[in-house]
Amino acid sequence: MKQDTRLIAHLVACITVIIWGTTFVWTKLLITAGLSPSQIFTLRFIIAYVLMLGFSLMWQKRTRHKWFADSWSDELLMVALGITGGSIYFLTENEALRFTTATNVSLIVCSCPLFTLLTHRLFYRSQRLGGKQMLGSVIACVGMTIVVLNGRFILQLSPVGDLLAFAACLSWAFYSLLMKPALKRYSSVFITRKVFFYGVLTILPYYLFVPGFPSLNVLLQPDVLTNLLFLGCIASMLCFLVWNWCIRRLGAIEATNWVYLNPLATIVAASLVLGEEITPYFLIGSALILLGLYLTERR
Repeated sequence: MKQDTRLIAHLVACITVIIWGTTFVWTKLLITAGLSPSQIFTLRFIIAYVLMLGFSLMWQKRTRHKWFADSWSDELLMVALGITGGSIYFLTENEALRFTTATNVSLIVCSCPLFTLLTHRLFYRSQRLGGKQMLGSVIACVGMTIVVLNGRFILQLSPVGDLLAFAACLSWAFYSLLMKPALKRYSSVFITRKVFFYGVLTILPYYLFVPGFPSLNVLLQPDVLTNLLFLGCIASMLCFLVWNWCIRRLGAIEATNWVYLNPLATIVAASLVLGEEITPYFLIGSALILLGLYLTERR
């Protein structure tokens, strides 16, 4: 039964990353409609929090609903999760695109599994890394690089943009790191709701420096509303909830390894929705990513 649960968790993690990979396409459509990346993040997290709060109240209606953590230190842990997995991650990733190329940002951010693996090894000495696990991670990373570069092996170095992208990558790695003690004491539902709440709360000061919000007429456009609801309901509320469940079942390292599939999902979605071309480099990189994922799961 335990092995069956692990297989289900791997399948759920895979589907979650595929959905997250498609969000770049829907976000691009929203940006074309006039919304900024920060506005999109804020709106999708507000939608996700409202839904998560309603779900939490219904799910815990027979027991005492928990608004706050059991201690101030635990509540600060929830704040840290909201910052690392929400506001700081999305803000640094989006702002990086202003200073460097999308290729640089994709390469750096999609290396999250390696950063997660290294941070866990640094903070949890008991976390041993096998040879196959390291080899699989490197092969998957090489495959991801081939997919993202797509035959254009030219990088334009931009210290500010690249550092912001690295900050986003480290932010997600620490989100995975902090999730380990949080899941020992609280349910995935409670943690996910807190991540959305503090993610929105900590992004608000950003609007003091970058004011402005889309008008109601823009938000009520059918395409805009549909994409926002998908990002808020599916890509945020549902995906964050099941992702935290996957981390509980698999551990942060095994779950985060599936992030290597992110660029594959993005390119396939872009091909179907935006008509972008799939090249032989995509097929070669895809094969390496799948081989790397297979090796990381082998003990």
